[in-house]
Amino acid sequence: MFDLPKLQQKLAILADAAKYDASCSSSGTAKRHSVGGRGIGSTEGSGICHSYAPDGRCISLLKILFTNFCLYDCLYCVNRVSSNVPRARFTVDEVVQLTLGFYRRNCIEGLFLSSGIIQSPDYTMEQVVEVARVLREVHDFRGYIHLKTIPDASPDLLARAGLYADRLSINVELPTVESLEALAPEKDSAAIRRSMARLRVHIDDARGARQDAVKSSVISLPQSLNARRARPPRFAPGGQSTQMIVGADATSDSTILQASATLYSAYQLRRVYYSAFSPIPDASARLPLRQPPLMREHRLYQADWLIRFYGFAHDEIVPDSVASSGSAGASVPSGGMLALDMDPKLAWAIAHRAQFPVDVNRASREMLLRVPGLGVKAVTRMLQARRVRKLRADDLLRLHVPLKKVLPFVVLADHQPGSSLDAVNLAARLSSGHGPAPLQAGLFDEPSPPWQPAPAATPKLAPPMTAAPERSTAWA
Repeated sequence: MFDLPKLQQKLAILADAAKYDASCSSSGTAKRHSVGGRGIGSTEGSGICHSYAPDGRCISLLKILFTNFCLYDCLYCVNRVSSNVPRARFTVDEVVQLTLGFYRRNCIEGLFLSSGIIQSPDYTMEQVVEVARVLREVHDFRGYIHLKTIPDASPDLLARAGLYADRLSINVELPTVESLEALAPEKDSAAIRRSMARLRVHIDDARGARQDAVKSSVISLPQSLNARRARPPRFAPGGQSTQMIVGADATSDSTILQASATLYSAYQLRRVYYSAFSPIPDASARLPLRQPPLMREHRLYQADWLIRFYGFAHDEIVPDSVASSGSAGASVPSGGMLALDMDPKLAWAIAHRAQFPVDVNRASREMLLRVPGLGVKAVTRMLQARRVRKLRADDLLRLHVPLKKVLPFVVLADHQPGSSLDAVNLAARLSSGHGPAPLQAGLFDEPSPPWQPAPAATPKLAPPMTAAPERSTAWA
């Protein structure tokens, strides 16, 4: 039997300590509960967070640390050995029972487990792997398991972790080796990358074994059934991911994206997560006093998406110099930093106006993906639709495309951008938070087509009517 009050206290401490790990994002929902008999369910359970699958499904996970004790003294970490925070530690059975209890109550669909370093990397990793092993082999747990692995642990332990976990992740912590040496001298950048390389080899081998098993079949006798072979063991079918801290050092966005592109190509990562640095109590003087703007983290995710799905190279997303659109326009900062006042795809298009407008009915998929406002799904549907007939502005409207952002950069069967692409204030009109405030149109103003903004309303008096006006087809 477990001491329930003590277990709840541990859960509160170790769930709060896990909130800084961005590899399992929270939905940020409002706190609700069913105390008093109103409704059913609660969003206030300690450690329950919400992540999102690639298909958009919201997945609830129990997100906790095994312990927030740690031998390392990483300056940016609230759980470092010199930090004055309450400490707690689960046992293997406690994590298992918590996971099963939440799962049976339909509060979670899986487990995200990380840990501080206690005694040694091997000892800590062994405890984390044992949790996953007991869940899978003893309790036949079929839910999702994400383990945060320790790069200094032995290769055998990392190999065992992949047999039980759906996804593994190893944090590179900071984008450059120099920053890691300065802020986390006890961590070895080379060891981190060696472990990531080992995981990639195991993942590739397991994927290849499954493909070979599907292709090959053994027939013992003519007209007999195919002999059944044992399924090859799976290894982290969800792949591996990593996390970088943004804003703890002076690394530019350009360098961060370069590091991410290298990680994607070298280790076939599923995701690189970016976590904005959060000031911690009793922080070192080498850390910034204020956290970076959260918009910087958001822009990095957008740029990361361009690299992964839109065919952009990391070195063409961040400009090397200031590209101003005029006194009324937004500007792109120099020094290898992304603009905060517009998304990186729009910033690239503004800086490369010579490549536009793009003929939607003739352009390649690669070029259509570079048009601001066009996503992967919209481009796929447009390529399918234009086989039948030429696309018009109404067709884009049916695809729920933001026409205000798209039309200055494209040519359609019924649309030519004209001089709007060369407008000095184009960036200001298209970037969020800029442009004139919308005005209510007058009753007798001529309505505009749905893809064109309505003209500014001007107060005017209607002429006196002596007879019933003729019905206009515009209002029919």
